[in-house]
Amino acid sequence: MDQNLEQLKYPIGHFRKPELIDNKQINEWIKQIADLPERLRLAVAKLSDEQLDTPYRPGGWTLRQVVHHLPDSHLNAYVRFKLAITEENPIIRPYHEDRWAECAEAKHAPVEVSLKLLESLHQRWVIFLQSLTPEDFDKTYIHPEHNKTFVLKEVLGLYAWHGEHHLEHILTTKKNWEK
Repeated sequence: MDQNLEQLKYPIGHFRKPELIDNKQINEWIKQIADLPERLRLAVAKLSDEQLDTPYRPGGWTLRQVVHHLPDSHLNAYVRFKLAITEENPIIRPYHEDRWAECAEAKHAPVEVSLKLLESLHQRWVIFLQSLTPEDFDKTYIHPEHNKTFVLKEVLGLYAWHGEHHLEHILTTKKNWEK
């Protein structure tokens, strides 16, 4: 892949699992998840519809689709966490994020709808995450598409990264407009 396109696609790089995931790291990731809705709201504040309908990279989603994607993805993550806590190593249901991003509301709805949803979802998710014990974060689920078992403490880091990843798509696009 072209280096410039790779930078546009992964502006903060790929997720890298730390060697050690301790309580301090878990709490940092929970804070990132807690802070994301407000940071996202600030990032898209005062953007016009034309700007929101701009792709963050050639062939990529528009900024509007990115905003709508975050609660879609994080709703699925929240459910996966709840399943892993309430069941023994459950098999989760995957979803086609690319198809979800092509649905009419993801392409055309006001971003405020998803900003509110993400805010409420993250408030609830953070309350839930803060209630978990260190042992709970060692619980797992199976992702059938990857044929792999995922450990919640690693998934937590992945979703903290995921929010930062898409937030940076928006911030980088805005910086590029200023050039």
